[in-house]
Amino acid sequence: MNRREIIAGLGSAAVWPVVAHAQQPAMPVIGFVSGRSPEAATLNSAAFSKGLNETGVIEGKNAIVEYHWLDGQYDPLPSLMAAFVRRRVAVIATPGSSPAALAAKGATTMIPIVFAVSEDPVRLGLVASLARPGGNATGINFFLRELTAKRLGLLHELVPGALRVAVLINPTVTRNDESTLREVQESARTLGLQIQVLKASTGREIEAAFATLAREPADALFVSNDAFYTSRRVQLATLAARYAIPTAHAAREFVDAGGLMSYGTDIIDVYRQVGVYAGRIFRGEKAAELPVIQSTKFEFVINLQTARALGIQVPETLLATADEVIQ
Repeated sequence: MNRREIIAGLGSAAVWPVVAHAQQPAMPVIGFVSGRSPEAATLNSAAFSKGLNETGVIEGKNAIVEYHWLDGQYDPLPSLMAAFVRRRVAVIATPGSSPAALAAKGATTMIPIVFAVSEDPVRLGLVASLARPGGNATGINFFLRELTAKRLGLLHELVPGALRVAVLINPTVTRNDESTLREVQESARTLGLQIQVLKASTGREIEAAFATLAREPADALFVSNDAFYTSRRVQLATLAARYAIPTAHAAREFVDAGGLMSYGTDIIDVYRQVGVYAGRIFRGEKAAELPVIQSTKFEFVINLQTARALGIQVPETLLATADEVIQ
């Protein structure tokens, strides 16, 4: 097992004492913080590492990357960022996590930050403008809420008989989920759908949300994008199978776990792009001068096995347009 795998397996806050005392690296350090789970480490960290490699930054050769996976729990962020600042890491990378990006920005105006956020980074206060960030942060703006209408429309095509759609949101991430809910409600009106709102921020609350669906049935479940839900994707897929409800998600990990469908930004490519920017800054470029990139790679994934189990006949048109069909 290599050093990165060990760190990924340890998780988030627990990494610090092990890294700091077991090894005092002579090489510069890139601090990496993701809201996702350690189980996501293999593909996502590999994509980030690939992006670094494209710029000539090689882990273990001219840089060390310290990986921290928050598993949807953001309480460790202040201490993690304070430790990064105290140790003067070369770059802080926060792919796919607005809370981590904001925590980094709040902790330092000197250390370069490379983020990947689904919200407008100007509105978040991370940069002055997309073209000229102007501070110590830049990165990737990937689309989630903008794709909400498309995802709901694909779900409607896949399950045309679904008239009542439940929307699962995390009430602890108010800004993201209020916007998602607003987009869903607007799109639902256009499609003639009824919306039922469910809230869950713990594993037990997810169980309770599905129990609510048993009492107040919906025809499909639309799961908002959230790092905590990503960490609970197996639980969500298991419960969806138990209650025989079709699900729509923003990321393919859910479909790999057994969810029905996903449509959203290619997250693996986002991690690679963050790695490229982190590498360029590591080698001397200025964050203030690197424009924020807007993602253009999206993927539509269908789990055909789940569709069969639910008795759903997937239209040939959707099979033809899907980027991947899981048999």
